[in-house]
Amino acid sequence: MSRIHSGHKGRAGSHRPYPLTKPEWVTVSQEELVAQAVQLSKTGLSSAQVGLHLRDSYGIPSARAVTGKRLGVLLRGSGISPEIPDDLQALLKRVVHLQRHLETHPKDLSNRRSLTLMESRIRRLARYYRQRKRIPETWRYTATTAALQVE
Repeated sequence: MSRIHSGHKGRAGSHRPYPLTKPEWVTVSQEELVAQAVQLSKTGLSSAQVGLHLRDSYGIPSARAVTGKRLGVLLRGSGISPEIPDDLQALLKRVVHLQRHLETHPKDLSNRRSLTLMESRIRRLARYYRQRKRIPETWRYTATTAALQVE
């Protein structure tokens, strides 16, 4: 797959090995892992931050290898899911930061273009999430509501 707003082809980087199996040195059970993930998520951490905390503090390299499901699916299944998905929330936070920058530096044209590209990414992602019923059907992106939704 190619990038959205550039002429570059793919993305380099390392990938996990294909047979995603639970390592033998991981002793935590599936129920314990779900309980720890729910407890961490209730403290206000996103699903990515929960995964990092489980990896760094408890030595669990992959929740998917232990449970067979992704961490976001586990949290949604236990009734804990944010009203706006994490990746959309991160894009909104970046847009608000760029808007504040452009208020003080109105002639920064490269950042104005990046704001336009980021807003189009948000609209595309919002359309995806509306189709999958992850956000309300009436949710639309506007610059003023983005500033209100970002913490």
